[in-house]
Amino acid sequence: MKKLRVAILGSGNIGTDLLIKIQRSEFLECVLFIGRNLSSPGMAKAIAMGVKVSDESINAIAKNPDAVDLVFDATSAKDAKIHWDILDKLGKIVVDMTPAKLGVFCIPAVNLEEVTEHRNVNMITCGGQASIPIAHVIGKTQKNVQYIEVVSSIASRSAGPATRLNLDEYVDTTENGIKHFSNVPRTKAILNLNPADPCIDMQTTIFAQVENPDMEYLEKEIDIMIKKIQDYVPGYSLLVPPVFENGRIVIMVKAQGLGDYLPKYAGNLDIINCAAIAVAEQYSKSFNNIK
Repeated sequence: MKKLRVAILGSGNIGTDLLIKIQRSEFLECVLFIGRNLSSPGMAKAIAMGVKVSDESINAIAKNPDAVDLVFDATSAKDAKIHWDILDKLGKIVVDMTPAKLGVFCIPAVNLEEVTEHRNVNMITCGGQASIPIAHVIGKTQKNVQYIEVVSSIASRSAGPATRLNLDEYVDTTENGIKHFSNVPRTKAILNLNPADPCIDMQTTIFAQVENPDMEYLEKEIDIMIKKIQDYVPGYSLLVPPVFENGRIVIMVKAQGLGDYLPKYAGNLDIINCAAIAVAEQYSKSFNNIK
C-alpha cells in the first residue's frame, strides 16, 4: 500500500500535534512541515523527529507541488483563503483546520465517506467537532427543535495565537455547522478560554429548546454516536447524558487528549486533529481502493 504524502502548513499547537499523530498512521506520511520561523517550538520538534521542514510558508508547496498529495492547513482563516487560491490551481486536496468555511463541512461520524468527493474539506472548529455530532442526533430524533446553543470550555494554555485570532470566525463557523448538520434554524456558539491552574479538560455543553422530547430515542442514538466518535477520538466521552429540564435538553461531553504535544487537558487539539486524520486516511483508502 502506498501512503498518502501530506504536508502540514502551520507550525503552531494544532500543526505540531497533528504531525505527531500522523507519524502513527499506516495510511499517511508527512513529507513536509511548514512554518515561518525555523526556531519556533513546533519547527524544533519536527526537526528533532527527522521530518523535512521549510520556513517558506505556501511557497514551499508552490515550488515543488508534485511532492505532496494532500495539505493540512493549520494556519488562520484569513491565510487559508490565500492558500486555497494557490492550492486549488495546483490541484491539491486540502483539509482545512481553520474556520474559513471554504470547503465542505465535515464531521467524520456523520459524513466522512461523502466528503472525499471534494478537494477542500473544512473541519469547522474544535467546539464544532465536539458538539455538532450531538446536535445532529438531536435534530434527527426530535421534532420542532427551535434553538441549539453550545458552550465549549478549553484550557487557556491550549489556545495558540491562531486560535485566538480566529475567535470571531470560530463562532460564526461553529454556528453555521450546527445549523447545517441539525437543520435547526437558530443556533449560538460560545467558547470560553479557561485560565484555571491546573488546566481543565475540554468540556462542551449542548442545550436544545424542544417541546415534548423523545428522550428514549435520543438516548439510544446518543450512545451510538458517542461510540462512532470514539473510533477516531479515543478521549471523547459523555459527561452528562441527556436531561430534560426547563423546556430544554442538556447534554455535556468531554474531550481529553492523548498528550502527544500538549498535556492531556488539550482535548481541543485531539478532537479536531483526530477528525482531520480520519478524513485524510479516507482519501488514502480511496486512492488504494481499500474499503
